[in-house]
Amino acid sequence: MNPTLGLAIFLAVLLTVKGFLKPSFSPTNYEALSQDQRQKERMAAKKLTRQNMDFGFKLLKKLTSNNPGRNILLSPLSISTAFSMLCLGAQDSTLDEIKKGFNFRNMPGKDLHEGFHYIICELNQKTQDLKVSIGNTLFIDQRLQPQSKFLEDAENFYSAETIPTDFQNLENTQKQINDFISHKTHGKINNLIKNIDPGTVMLLTNYIFFRGKWRHEFNPNLTKEEDFFLEKNSSVKVPMMFHSGMYQVGYDDKLSCTVLKIPYRKNITAIFILPDEGKLKDLEEGLQMNIFSRWKTLLSHRVVDVSVPRLYITGTFDLKKTLSYMGVTKIFEEHGDLTKITPHRSLKVSQVSPQGLDSTPAAQGPSP
Repeated sequence: MNPTLGLAIFLAVLLTVKGFLKPSFSPTNYEALSQDQRQKERMAAKKLTRQNMDFGFKLLKKLTSNNPGRNILLSPLSISTAFSMLCLGAQDSTLDEIKKGFNFRNMPGKDLHEGFHYIICELNQKTQDLKVSIGNTLFIDQRLQPQSKFLEDAENFYSAETIPTDFQNLENTQKQINDFISHKTHGKINNLIKNIDPGTVMLLTNYIFFRGKWRHEFNPNLTKEEDFFLEKNSSVKVPMMFHSGMYQVGYDDKLSCTVLKIPYRKNITAIFILPDEGKLKDLEEGLQMNIFSRWKTLLSHRVVDVSVPRLYITGTFDLKKTLSYMGVTKIFEEHGDLTKITPHRSLKVSQVSPQGLDSTPAAQGPSP
């Protein structure tokens, strides 16, 4: 019997604010495709974003229950993208578990991958005011000899780069991959990988880089130290940015929270949610797939005094245990079926380690 070798999944995300990225679903990137194909991918992407939101809220609830009192930073899109790519190589009950755990079960495989393809292409934007980069990379040892169809589909649907890698020299490999991610995230995430399990023959990385300018910039002269209130009647001093202006804001009676939308200069908006005192747990439990549709009916434009802390949060989690609680287990075990990656070796996922950096930008002065 062939020895079981490992696949590792590492995810890196850099956002300038914790918020919800909503694709515009414009077809401008698909001029080479037929109108029918563009529409099909667009509809698959819309369905996928809703299901991924539901997965993200379920994952958030698991992480908060397992990490009480800890700040949670995660990118459901990164995690879902990585495991959807693994669906290209999984079969039978291993594939069924992934699709069920990630809310992919009622989507045919072709629709699933076309939906991710559409989202990745649409979110990758670069203008003077906005930069969004989403990328997937497969670092593959020559011993693996993966199926050509798996590599072709990973490239065609997920724009995945394939980089030959010598996993028998783990120190050099770790540096190679960390340098790659550092370059892709513009030096913001420098040590994504702390260790690589011996026996690893493929490492899948996903990264998201986002940098945007607020539509209404904060005046740095108005930023000052103020109290930021935590649970249990405690507070810390933080630099608080301030702006008074017209925003969309509303109050949710059911979840006892205030909802505020702060737009960037393009088609992306940050959503800030402020629970009433003592209601954070109720808010976390009440988040569900249709919540943004409901909030849309509650929001109205009005002049608001907005105070936003300048945040800098990093987070790292081992998701194997959390995903196992959500029913995804076989892919981490020796009898999991990833034979569509390669039929010649027994493979399992050995690590799933997302790392993220999330920060609100420093208050900005008037544009030159």
